[in-house]
Amino acid sequence: MIPGFGGRRHFDDLGDREILALAISAEEDDARIYRTYAERLRASFPRTAKLFDDMATEEDGHRRRLIERFRTAFGETIPLIRREHVAGFYARKPVWLFENLSLDRIRGEAALMEQTARRFYLQAAQRTGDADTRKLLGDLAAAEAGHTELARTLEQEHLDADARSEEDVKARQQFVLTYVQPGLAGLMDGSVSTLAPIFATAFATQDTWTTFLVGLAASLGAGISMGFTEAASDDGRISGRGSPLKRGLACGVMTTLGGLGHALPYLIPAFWTATILAFVLVFFELWAIVWIQNRYMQTPFFRATFQVVLGGALVFASGVLIGSA
Repeated sequence: MIPGFGGRRHFDDLGDREILALAISAEEDDARIYRTYAERLRASFPRTAKLFDDMATEEDGHRRRLIERFRTAFGETIPLIRREHVAGFYARKPVWLFENLSLDRIRGEAALMEQTARRFYLQAAQRTGDADTRKLLGDLAAAEAGHTELARTLEQEHLDADARSEEDVKARQQFVLTYVQPGLAGLMDGSVSTLAPIFATAFATQDTWTTFLVGLAASLGAGISMGFTEAASDDGRISGRGSPLKRGLACGVMTTLGGLGHALPYLIPAFWTATILAFVLVFFELWAIVWIQNRYMQTPFFRATFQVVLGGALVFASGVLIGSA
């Protein structure tokens, strides 16, 4: 570990030898990241995976050139210096976060990696006063700029318009299966199934606090039940619907939110003010469900409207009638 504040040294305090050693380890790390991207994407997006395989190979080539230059300038012993040893140095995301990135986000992260690496070399070149070192760092900056251009070239080579469109469609389908579909089911269940108990309680008691407690209990209970049911129903391996944990969370959270939407107004002590606000929120909840069905599930607008609004209205009416009896 480099000595200094918090066990780290500031970038401005590094010598040319240390900067070059840092660049070598950074290139090695980036190659590993690209290979991780490729492995993560290979099954669903083979052409993008090939792109990252080629980028990792290029990083290996640059690392070898950096090592050769280091040997020429400083000898055989390369000190172990990594990003985490240098205060303020640009960081890379942990590999376990890659699982949560969309295809476009992964492509964007790769572009950002090349940009930050190039800035590192440019800043280092501006700081040194040694002509040979300045030329060396300038060459490294040019190499990183070349990486960015290579990424564009490889993307054009491996991802023509049809291939990229195909992969984007797959990514959208995966997003719908993993998040939208279970989330929509939860939102429908939470919004519609809690209408009857909440409004029945409201009109039977005309007590806003009691109504809120019933709505809170119904929403949380439905959210927990729906979340566990979704997660346990399918492990996603054969259906391709994605992680059961992600689907369960999406379903459970949206179920809870769907019920809480028209329960929270009953925190207002005035009964009719709370009830009118709850009516308004129910209207927007049901139309949000219609929009999601039409936007992501390709359900015709009028069919979605008929199913959701009519069903919600019947459940709502039953709650009001029971509570007023």
